[in-house]
Amino acid sequence: MWSWETAREGLPVVLSGFGITLLATVLGSAVAMLLGLVLAVALRTPTRWVTLPLRVIADFVRSTPLMIQLFAAWVLVPGLNALTLGIAVLGIHYATYTCEVYRAGIDAVPRGQWEACTALSLPRRRVWRAVILPQAVRNVLPALGNYVISMFKETPFLSVIAVQEMVHRANEYGSVHFAYLEAFTLAATVFLLASYPTSVLMRRLEKRLAR
Repeated sequence: MWSWETAREGLPVVLSGFGITLLATVLGSAVAMLLGLVLAVALRTPTRWVTLPLRVIADFVRSTPLMIQLFAAWVLVPGLNALTLGIAVLGIHYATYTCEVYRAGIDAVPRGQWEACTALSLPRRRVWRAVILPQAVRNVLPALGNYVISMFKETPFLSVIAVQEMVHRANEYGSVHFAYLEAFTLAATVFLLASYPTSVLMRRLEKRLAR
């Protein structure tokens, strides 16, 4: 039976984990964006001994559950702070997806611009930094935003390695006060209030960039 009094008392406890959830999302997204970009550029090199291992690793990460990756990292890398480890695993996991988004954005840059850069004999590094990447990143911003929202909603998996994020706190409160309904409803409401406005902004940005 729902109790407003229990919900009111549990709200500060649930919100106490929101900062950890937000921190894991922001830092995990930063790792995913940067590492995904590096992977996308590296996979365009013609050297097979570079691209083959990267493809195998990326396919392995994409094909295995995030929860198992977190648990495996927790066992294989003992002694590391749980939050730091969780952020690293989240970032690497999502980098394999953002890599594909970047690759699509790079492929969407008109071929004529590559040829123009070659004709002008621009250094390779300058071509990427000044011509290709600004256009590619602009094209894929909405897709990258959607992955940030997905990561935000998957931060509860960090609880398997004892990170005190929001759902972990809700579970603790629910078990102590036998109030799982109130605790998880509060957590779900906070997730909704935080992620829905971001989803709306991403859709508006996507429409604006499509004009």
